[in-house]
Amino acid sequence: MIKRSQMSGKNARLHLVAATLVAVFGSSAAFAVDKAHIRVHPVDQGNSLVTIDDSLQKDSVRDSLVQPWLNDFSDAGYRVNAVGSEAPAFVLRVPLRVDRFTQGTLEFNELEQVTAFLNGKRVNVSGGKLDVNIQTGDHSLVVLAEDVSDWANVDFTWSGKAEHDVVDSSWPDQWRLSQQQMFDATTVNNLTISSDGRFVVWGETSYNPASGNSAERSLVIRDLAEGRIVFRFTDASASQFAWHPQEHTLAYVSGQRIHVLDLNDLSLRPISAELSGLSGLRWLNNEQVVFNWSKSGEKDNELSKRYQALEDRWSSFRNNSQVFTLHTDTKALRQLTSAANSISLLDVHNAGERILLSQRQVDYAAPPHFLVDVFELNVNTGERHDFGSHRTFSGAFYVNNDVYMLAGPEFGDGAGRDPRLPDDKLSNNYDGQLYRVSRDGSIHPLSRSFDPAIGGAMALGNGNILLRVTERDGTQLYRYNPQREQFISLSSDIEVVDQVTASQGPLPRIVFAGSSVTAPQKVVQLDVAEGRLQTLWDSKTHYFAHNVIVPVEPWNFTNKHGDTIEGRVYYPPHFDANSSYPALVYYYGGTTPVQRGFTGRYPFNQWAAQGYVVYVLQPTGAIGYGQHFSARHVNAWGEYTAEDIIQGTQEFLTAHPFVDAERVGHLGASYGGFMTMLLATMTDMYAASMSHAGISAITSYWGQGWWGFLYSGEASKNSFPWNNRDLYVGQSPVYRADKVTTPMLLIHGDADTNVPPGESHNMYTALKLLGREVELVEYMGQDHHIMGRDARFHWWDTYMAFFDKHLKDQPQWWNHLYPERD
Repeated sequence: MIKRSQMSGKNARLHLVAATLVAVFGSSAAFAVDKAHIRVHPVDQGNSLVTIDDSLQKDSVRDSLVQPWLNDFSDAGYRVNAVGSEAPAFVLRVPLRVDRFTQGTLEFNELEQVTAFLNGKRVNVSGGKLDVNIQTGDHSLVVLAEDVSDWANVDFTWSGKAEHDVVDSSWPDQWRLSQQQMFDATTVNNLTISSDGRFVVWGETSYNPASGNSAERSLVIRDLAEGRIVFRFTDASASQFAWHPQEHTLAYVSGQRIHVLDLNDLSLRPISAELSGLSGLRWLNNEQVVFNWSKSGEKDNELSKRYQALEDRWSSFRNNSQVFTLHTDTKALRQLTSAANSISLLDVHNAGERILLSQRQVDYAAPPHFLVDVFELNVNTGERHDFGSHRTFSGAFYVNNDVYMLAGPEFGDGAGRDPRLPDDKLSNNYDGQLYRVSRDGSIHPLSRSFDPAIGGAMALGNGNILLRVTERDGTQLYRYNPQREQFISLSSDIEVVDQVTASQGPLPRIVFAGSSVTAPQKVVQLDVAEGRLQTLWDSKTHYFAHNVIVPVEPWNFTNKHGDTIEGRVYYPPHFDANSSYPALVYYYGGTTPVQRGFTGRYPFNQWAAQGYVVYVLQPTGAIGYGQHFSARHVNAWGEYTAEDIIQGTQEFLTAHPFVDAERVGHLGASYGGFMTMLLATMTDMYAASMSHAGISAITSYWGQGWWGFLYSGEASKNSFPWNNRDLYVGQSPVYRADKVTTPMLLIHGDADTNVPPGESHNMYTALKLLGREVELVEYMGQDHHIMGRDARFHWWDTYMAFFDKHLKDQPQWWNHLYPERD
């Protein structure tokens, strides 16, 4: 056990600062918001014949009038004492800036009819008063006031619930990042470029307080030659975009029907009936599209289920998906494949006569406990050519007449193992490799000594291969030249490329999207011939221009094995090295690195905006650092990972004296949640722990998680409960629960199929019986990830409130979310 150091004087200094703030701003007594901070805007309704209050749709009218100001973060506008115009209504704006969870009441004086919007959401005003509960950050209050008669006495009065509940209404030069921004801002998806590189289509998805959990989606087509958008329309279900191989015609799926859009005349027509279960749409040739079409499997009966295989726990296992074509003119359907098990479409040869297919087989003879048959089908003659049965297989595609495959290092009896890897070391097959497979079945490994892990690949029109790879803690683009057997890094200007598409001409044009550690998502065009980058769309310009985004610094250390363990540090806005800060330590450990994306399920930038120093590290076992590094994930279940996290935290605290060693929390999800539980049994250097969807007992996860036996086929390769008890029991946190001494929050979706919720219940039961401080929060109907706008915000609030309670000595937020019941 590693013990925390004794209490330092930093907490005392924290309380002194808090006391000083109370002395400056006042106690829970009411005080007026500075009038100089209120901005006023007359609302021009034109020649309105019916007053707002007399309207049959008064609420909708009021909502519409404030729209121009809901996302206005400037301090433009009249001052209250300088309003010189008359209008039936005025919009008043003021920031509410707080440095902790704050509760109180805002009273609107000399305003008769008030409609208020906090952070863009309409909130209830009763008797001229607004109850406020806001978290650390900068909040925007917009008020619609009608029939104002006496501006001289208009003001806002704030009454805090307690002495610490104070607000600052001054206008910031830059606003702190908010949860709402990180989730609501428009994101681009489904990038697809036309074959000649002239047009690119993408989908845009955004959220807002008015639409709530329903995303707003639109389809955008951009002319890259002319630099303009030529087509945009709203279609919530548009997906599976596929450009015609020769023409500017786009096929896509909407409402389970295939549609075709012709850019020459902007005509749009459906070409199919509803095809429920359609996936993988692409063009086969000039007249036909090809796709997978799935039929739902049948139940045994209404009373019982006899399992056919381990995979029968999957909801889709009994479904049968086969490959079909559809003629775009005659609308005739044709089935190309037929089998008892599903057959998946992998790629289409550019001649349009051959397709690559795969069929997964139930086979438990060796890890990772499945087998995939890969074969080619001539769609005209029905001739089949087999490319063998493989484990660790993840994809195949054509490059001219050659076939390339993506798979783990053990593919082809270990053909892809790095020659530098010791013979007694098992490879990590999540470390993706590239192979060329000859028609005689011989396998040619191409990336054994290429350290980045290959996650995706596509053929370019010039015979090269475009690769999307995990490289250290980023995702980058490479070009592989088969003639020179050379990997060439492509300039991307983005640290984490989340999607990419490429034209098929001899001089390819590549369009990709992604984000960086301090830069939100953008879409970039790369002309390979010129090596020139051009930004097509930038989220920062549209949604984050008013924000302060603090630079993130690298911080690495050398572990006891001599490996450099990379990490990075996020700082709060207005960081002062002479102050004292709480810290959060985040990791995953489940073989993929925590990438340098701007946002996601775990928004590190936003944690920092709430006053935490955030340390993110990449412990041993992650892919993207070479096979020797990733191989340590196998049969370890946290052994090396825990060593790195503990050593890293210790050295991080030594190197960063502004972090209070008594106020450090740690958290992770899935395998990272397992690591949180495990670490809590090994050290008490952390003052609070949060595990989301963590594994407490390796055996039960292996046996009950939908993919438990498959993941364990790598993480516990050749090890089972009957032949490696030390691993399955010794590394399972629940068997060491008596060593936990600090508060722990367990979070789980009650419909989690990946890591069943029983994993958190195991640990909760153990810690409760041991008398430890533990909380269990389940999200109803949620699977492994917490989805939906309302649920995501509540989930973020839950674990941040937990850390505020234990690392800032501020329990009010947690108590507001989860009040004690009588």
